Amino acid sequence: MPVRRIGLIVHQGRSAAVEVARAVHAWCDANRIRCTEIDVWAKEHRRGSREEAAAAGDPDLVVTLGGDGTFLRGARIAVNCGATVLGVDLGKVGFLTEVPADDVTQALEAVHQGHAVVEERMTLTMRASRALEIPKEMEALLRYGRGPALPPPRIRPATTEGEGWGLALDVVALNDIVLEKLARDHQVAVGVYLAGSLLASYAADALAVATPTGSTAYSFAAGGPVLSPHMDAVVFTPIAPHMTFNRTVVAAPDEPVALKVLPHSGQAAVSIDGQLSGVLDPGDWIGVFRARNRVRLIRLHPTDFYGRLRNRFRLADAPATSPDGEAAPFFRPDTPIPPDLAHMRLPPPSAAR
Repeated sequence: MPVRRIGLIVHQGRSAAVEVARAVHAWCDANRIRCTEIDVWAKEHRRGSREEAAAAGDPDLVVTLGGDGTFLRGARIAVNCGATVLGVDLGKVGFLTEVPADDVTQALEAVHQGHAVVEERMTLTMRASRALEIPKEMEALLRYGRGPALPPPRIRPATTEGEGWGLALDVVALNDIVLEKLARDHQVAVGVYLAGSLLASYAADALAVATPTGSTAYSFAAGGPVLSPHMDAVVFTPIAPHMTFNRTVVAAPDEPVALKVLPHSGQAAVSIDGQLSGVLDPGDWIGVFRARNRVRLIRLHPTDFYGRLRNRFRLADAPATSPDGEAAPFFRPDTPIPPDLAHMRLPPPSAAR
């Protein structure tokens, strides 16, 4: 379907992003396509994703020029208006941005002509025992060095109140939802429930609930596993827990994870894809689960996730393997695929040569 409206998110602090933005505007002018820049870093007042999408005229394509952080800001807008999102890579190897800056015009043309690949990723949403908010006395301290925070998530109209299910919040997380301590000398104490049953009570610095896409973010830094972004799962990882059981639990996509702040705990902060969204008191809880909406990513070619993982962490540069040189590809997708492998996901030919 031809592109009609583009929402453009530019990391103004990177000169390369500003330069590529000119190319995007030029392509839009040549094709008579409306292009609206979206300021997701407003210094005075920040809007929620639905308001951002409306201000941009509900684009059908969101283009992000920056790193993975910029991409996450674009993804939350795209999901809320049913748009696809195109992440332009500006030199740093990330897991979300895809198209090299030099190919941005080619990518836009491919999308416009219907030749691009659309890849869907699972997202998370949540319920809570009460609406999320940041106490005014904590606001300045918590926002120090961050700039204005996003407004707290709204309560969805189709919520169930007074039935013990909590409030349904207007949240979409592509990477993770994290509950973390506020005081440096006081861990947060949390009861963790999987699929409605108590798993354990943790005293920890933080607890992360991630998607497979987010498994390479905060969860990974805390020792969690790497999951293929093409699967659906809910990843629970305790961070610096003060207990023997410190393992990640990978739950099925239809098994919600609930985190309840215990009575003897201090307050806890809730972050959604790295954005501070609220503070919980003892007795409060949040429930995290797979969202119905998925992020639709634009790709020029099928994604070679494991090749990117190898490059991102220099896995082929291990000293023990250096005498043997670069390993040869195992499969050869440039030749006809055997019938018994036809249903398998294989790397694109460029990644196997």
